[in-house]
Amino acid sequence: MSGGSAGLRQGAVDAAATAGRFAEEAERDRALRPEVAKALVAAGFARHFVPRRWGGAEGCAVDLLEAAALVGEQCASAAWCGSLTAGAARMGVFLPERGQAELWADGPDAVVAGALIPSGRARAVDGGWRLSGEWSFTSGVDFSDWALVAGLVDDRPWFFAVPRADYDVRDTWLPVGMRGTGSNTLVLADAFVPAHRAFDREDMLRGRAVGSAAPTHAVPLRTISGVLFAAPALGAARGALREWSAGVSGEDRSTRLTAARTATELDLADFLLRRVAQTCDRGGTTPADAVRNPHDCALAVDRLVDVVEALFRTAGSRGQLATSPLQRFWRDLHTLAGHVALRLEPTGVAYGGFLLDAR
Repeated sequence: MSGGSAGLRQGAVDAAATAGRFAEEAERDRALRPEVAKALVAAGFARHFVPRRWGGAEGCAVDLLEAAALVGEQCASAAWCGSLTAGAARMGVFLPERGQAELWADGPDAVVAGALIPSGRARAVDGGWRLSGEWSFTSGVDFSDWALVAGLVDDRPWFFAVPRADYDVRDTWLPVGMRGTGSNTLVLADAFVPAHRAFDREDMLRGRAVGSAAPTHAVPLRTISGVLFAAPALGAARGALREWSAGVSGEDRSTRLTAARTATELDLADFLLRRVAQTCDRGGTTPADAVRNPHDCALAVDRLVDVVEALFRTAGSRGQLATSPLQRFWRDLHTLAGHVALRLEPTGVAYGGFLLDAR
């Protein structure tokens, strides 16, 4: 799949319009329509973090946050796929140089699906590895060109880049929310992966990119990953506020209070996520950033869930209709917030422990 880019933000405006037109179909089909998948690529999501030497944008986290949020205002599932496509391509910078050359041989718009949980096993063979496994909840896998999946090598996690011809997709995604992400199961059976298309997970955790010193390539995974997951939630909450505002009376005192509270909560979440993105873009991240950033993202999403909860509860019967975009945003936010990277308690324990240990 390929597409040009006229700047990610403008591209996101166009992609958002397309995603909004097909949001109901994405719900029904449990997958993005081809028109939406193509619009995300054309917007520049796939190439956003790809190094310039491979034709990519080598972009920043703030731009991705803004672009994914724009799309999320219309369809959280489309925004999720766009953001995670960008994040999975970023993983490619940790491959050896030859592996990167193969990944982007046809251009920087190769759509990469990422699977971070080491659900496979690899055994060493002459020239590389034999890899087998099943990776559930692989978002965007249906329209991917490549996959970067985690597997165990003697109980140590590695990542492996495999082309679309090497893996199958099993239709297993039947959620209550984020239905359009098509987060199905990727299946590999004894696929050969050459040595130059694999890397130790520790390299990504520590930000040891190959051939690039760009700040968003050198940043450790856990410092940046939260904002990739949280950006669609910011847009979805904005979309929910828009839908709610269109259907309520401005004369009621409690309605005005709900509008003020939710708009301010949205601003606070935006501030937290923007600070995370700016931290990643500046380079030279610290151990404090590595524990504060995930907590900031989890806290922001927790606030966004409160926003849609307040809106949904005060929307009246109109918001309960199956045809209402508000109830879709409500379901999507609750589903998205359950992602392991966005859980408030473990991120809070890690950050709080760091603060107290530093006394």
